[in-house]
Amino acid sequence: MRAIAMTTNGTPNVLQPQDVINPKINAPQEILIRLRAAGINPIDTKLRRRGTFYPEQLPAILGCDGAGVVEDVGREVNRFQVGDEVYFCYGGLGKKGTGNYAQYAVVDERFVATKPKSLSFAEAAAAPLSRHFVPSALPSIALLSRWRTYRHVNRPSPPGSAHGSCSFCGAPRAAGGPKAFS
Repeated sequence: MRAIAMTTNGTPNVLQPQDVINPKINAPQEILIRLRAAGINPIDTKLRRRGTFYPEQLPAILGCDGAGVVEDVGREVNRFQVGDEVYFCYGGLGKKGTGNYAQYAVVDERFVATKPKSLSFAEAAAAPLSRHFVPSALPSIALLSRWRTYRHVNRPSPPGSAHGSCSFCGAPRAAGGPKAFS
């Protein structure tokens, strides 16, 4: 399969297309997913710049968030079947056999959810890691929202300026909304 592999740490130029071995289901609770989109998160850029958690396992495939279609399931998988549209947050920290900047990924079913029909694959791939952090960030977002309200009333921002984004709690989006690439 084709994948975008990190060959060393550094600039985006260290991400190179490569042919790698297709991942295989090795445990009864794993799912093989044909990826349709991969999310890009701040953790991905930090790992690329600073190095992975497994530096001895380079080249590495980055990417924690993904969305795609189930191609095969392990014998103990009972929540998904071939053809299901799913999304997930799993791997991508540099360990061999993980990461989703690739055509396929093998993921434990505990980390997979059914993709909402209202989301495209690109939108679904942009969501998983963000959803893990939003609940813990809500108190800070509430404080920030109160501060913004005070600031807007007393000193309006220039037209067209962005004020942050949180698609999970309804905070205002930056100009143009979230971006997803597939």
